[in-house]
Amino acid sequence: MPQDDIKPIARNRKAFHNFLVFDKWEAGIELRGTEVKSLRNGQVQMGDSYARIEDGQAFLIGLHISPYAKTAYGNHDPLRKRRLLLHHREIRRLATKVNERGFTLIPISLYFKRGLAKVELALACGKKLHDKRQDIKKREHQRQIQRATSPRR
Repeated sequence: MPQDDIKPIARNRKAFHNFLVFDKWEAGIELRGTEVKSLRNGQVQMGDSYARIEDGQAFLIGLHISPYAKTAYGNHDPLRKRRLLLHHREIRRLATKVNERGFTLIPISLYFKRGLAKVELALACGKKLHDKRQDIKKREHQRQIQRATSPRR
């Protein structure tokens, strides 16, 4: 699929720092009109958002979409629960993994794909402090190698 149809809106940069990501899914997201207009303006914050499965449906919780400024009435609640559009078998598969193994569903990125709002969900497990320190050491080591082998001095 060409990358031209995908227009990125937001990325959850803290996700890879705080979680070990195992698997990824793409899901549609059910939005209201003013929410779509706010997304097109890039007014979204993914900070502490996560997904939860309740009564056979997946919901995105904690995603902050700012109210659309140019509307007179009928604006949306910025932190409301938003339903995720997944197939039933995908929801069942995610529910068993989340319940049995203690994984968490976190959004990694939010984007428009052929005009439809999509969210990339990740099945993740929280990192411990020593895991974060190891990642920082690896990153620093890679930077030192890159500096040593770069042709510029």
